[in-house]
Amino acid sequence: MKLFSKQRPSSVLGLAIDGNRLEAVVVRRGGGSLQVRQSVSAEMALSPLTGDPELVGREIRNHLETAGLREKRCVVCLPLTWVLSLQTKVPEISGADLDSYLQIEAERGFSSGYESLFITRSRFKAPSGEEYVTLLAVPRNHLDLLERALRAAKLKPLAFAMGISAAQCPSQQAEQRVLTLALSSHGLELQVSGGGGIIALRSLDAAVESEGAHRKVSADLVAREIRITLGQLPGGFSDGPGPIKVFGQGETTRQFITDIAPRLNLLGLKVEPMDRPANVTFDTAPKPEIAASPVLALAAAYVQSGDVGPDFLPPKISPWRQFVATKLSTQKLAYAGGATAVVGVIVGGLFGWQQIQLHILNSRWDAIKDRVGELQKDTANIEKYRPWFDSSFGALTILAKLTSAFPDNGSVTAKSLEIRDLSAISARGTATTLVAFNVMRETLGRIPGVVELHSETAGNPQIQFNLTYSWQPQAAEGASHGN
Repeated sequence: MKLFSKQRPSSVLGLAIDGNRLEAVVVRRGGGSLQVRQSVSAEMALSPLTGDPELVGREIRNHLETAGLREKRCVVCLPLTWVLSLQTKVPEISGADLDSYLQIEAERGFSSGYESLFITRSRFKAPSGEEYVTLLAVPRNHLDLLERALRAAKLKPLAFAMGISAAQCPSQQAEQRVLTLALSSHGLELQVSGGGGIIALRSLDAAVESEGAHRKVSADLVAREIRITLGQLPGGFSDGPGPIKVFGQGETTRQFITDIAPRLNLLGLKVEPMDRPANVTFDTAPKPEIAASPVLALAAAYVQSGDVGPDFLPPKISPWRQFVATKLSTQKLAYAGGATAVVGVIVGGLFGWQQIQLHILNSRWDAIKDRVGELQKDTANIEKYRPWFDSSFGALTILAKLTSAFPDNGSVTAKSLEIRDLSAISARGTATTLVAFNVMRETLGRIPGVVELHSETAGNPQIQFNLTYSWQPQAAEGASHGN
């Protein structure tokens, strides 16, 4: 089932930046044919390899918006001057052993190692039956600067590939030898394919000469470079005739084909002018200036089949996987695995002990939870009704203090007592003599908490009295009281 498989987009932006030249085209797939939606070709003030990536990205975005190109997904056509190539014969090994062998060959053949180069490969089989691999490398710094510029331009790269490879329809690489020349605004590129892969790559920019506003391709120089390239091909590919496909448009390309054809005929090579990418059908013919451009070939190949040849877009690796791949050896991973297992056993034991303790505590709780419920209910009732009861017994305290001031012989007797707000006290009564009443009054006035004591007396010989005072339990002992 391909329900959750990644779907190839129906439209894509083809982009090429070589030096200070920008070329872009939007290709859309519809039915059985392709449509060229918009295109732009412009000179840039900044180069992606020397300019600030943010500024380069902003300039790219400005050119695209000015031309009305809104597509965010892009495939980028890398200049062949960025690509280093190395060819090696494949021994009778496979799998991890072959990968290790090719890595050693790359370290021996390239001036920089894997840490500074992004390396991919193209495998082919020679007529002699021998198998070869062409290792293709691009400096990682170039790719990093290009990716940063594209992010600044708000573009999402889907592939970094070579336009000249896409022009030959990589999914249908011929078994026979095919030479391809791609003439663009920035130079001349040469690729030799055969045996199902890429045999050789050459950048022939030196062959393009500028004469004022016109350009001219040196047919003699190109023919000599082709002879040298053919002579270096392995496994019988250098022998025999074969086609040479020339991609390009305009008067420069036509003049070049006229000049180079007789020279190549002497080598047994038949020139085949190509005005569009191989095996691609457009519903409307593209503009002549972009019809045979590598950037159109790359965008068309991606939209049509997704096969653009060797892809130099670095894969997105999570930080954790990168750390494991680069920082941890097998021995370290074994130690880490053992330590993880020990930690797992310890943690599992702690959780088991915790479960046992929880079981014991739950059993104890089951034994006392009924009694605890009753106590909680009583506590709730106490808290509920507590405001209705005064545990200090204020009225009784006042009565006790007042009673303690009366003599035990009955010479002073209270007839009535009134307590207001547990602070204002009024008492009425009789005394046999004024002396007995005064003694009682003085005794009452010395009691701590009795303040503002007042009295009135009348009658003779039986004394009637009216006594008032304030009760302040917090008053300090020894305070003076008024009469």
